[in-house]
Amino acid sequence: MKPKNSSSQLKALVVDDDRVTRMTHEALLKKVGVESLASVENGKKAVDLHCNGQSFDLILMDKDMPVMNGVEATKQLRSMGIRDMIVGVSSSRGAENVQQFMDAGLDHFYTKPLTVDMLKAIIDKI
Repeated sequence: MKPKNSSSQLKALVVDDDRVTRMTHEALLKKVGVESLASVENGKKAVDLHCNGQSFDLILMDKDMPVMNGVEATKQLRSMGIRDMIVGVSSSRGAENVQQFMDAGLDHFYTKPLTVDMLKAIIDKI
């Protein structure tokens, strides 16, 4: 990943099938200073963005989505050589579900709902 001087220079992608969740995550990212945002409603669209040359510093990836879920999308992005920070977010708390998602190539996993403090901690790791 490219070094960044501040969160305002980061590019983030929100991947979630729920419109309200996408809007909430975008608002939280703006609150912590991330100005360059994109969002899509499934993993296939996230993969397509990368196939079309887009890149991001941070991807917030939901686990359970139609068309292509977060596990498959994360596996595909990693197999394409994408090294962006991918943070899994889900309301599923089961250890097996979380482990399957982590094994796909996540950098971190957080249970929904995200908070400003959680996002600050994530951004500090970039």
